[in-house]
Amino acid sequence: MTSHQSHGERLLGINGVELCAETFGDPAGPAIVLVAGSAASMLWWDADLCEQLATRGRFVVRYDHRDTGRSTCYPPGQPAYSFTDLTLDVLGIQDALGIERAHVVCQSMFGGIGLILGVDHPDRVASLTFVSSSTGADDLPSPSSDLAMPAEPDLSDAAAVVEYVVVGARAYAGGSPYFDEAAIRALAERDVARARSYASTLVNHYAIEFDGPARGGFGDIAAPTLVVHGDHDPLLPLPHGEALRDTIPGAELLVLKGAGHDLPRAVWDDFVSALVRHTEGGRP
Repeated sequence: MTSHQSHGERLLGINGVELCAETFGDPAGPAIVLVAGSAASMLWWDADLCEQLATRGRFVVRYDHRDTGRSTCYPPGQPAYSFTDLTLDVLGIQDALGIERAHVVCQSMFGGIGLILGVDHPDRVASLTFVSSSTGADDLPSPSSDLAMPAEPDLSDAAAVVEYVVVGARAYAGGSPYFDEAAIRALAERDVARARSYASTLVNHYAIEFDGPARGGFGDIAAPTLVVHGDHDPLLPLPHGEALRDTIPGAELLVLKGAGHDLPRAVWDDFVSALVRHTEGGRP
């Protein structure tokens, strides 16, 4: 097996639930744990992107949150967990894979997981990266007035659910010239077919309690931090990323030109290069 191939999906028993995880690359390399955004399974961290990082010497981990993909699901509208539980899931995955300290990359709403890790569990975090995320401050811009989301689909109609995901992804791309509808449709079809309960995926992350860190806020993060933000992001416009950079001590900002609230393939070279630089150094 070459270093950049996947080691296959596996179900891990963690914190009383099952979490599906997949790894890429050499376990002796610096570990990068990819935390997807809300309602997103591991598939939204594209396997080709994971392999690009693995070929640069990184041990890459992607996983399904609770209520996504093959991980444990709860009835729609009844998630029995909090942000802290989801954060402890990341640490449980690190424990299961023998990773003492990880470079954690968090997307969108689940930047909150990175916040809790960085503030309450600094010994487990080698660095943090926030992608398309925010401090949540009240004075930051609202979502673009052009961000029109589709009506909820008939959940019994898989084709309608796929179309809903595609239309939503197009809206979140914010008019990006890099939006690839065929690729997103193929991803959505795999995601819907693979999920234990896509009905739960669509709603449960928006119903959980954000309990936040116990020991402080973004200004108390000591881990080296990279902020990555698209200049076309319609959900969290670029000032959200700038605010994260300004709030976290020593943080750096990478602006992805032409990207919306996602990581289109056209910006992967810039993202991978920045993340490799940010995660230099071997496993402690």
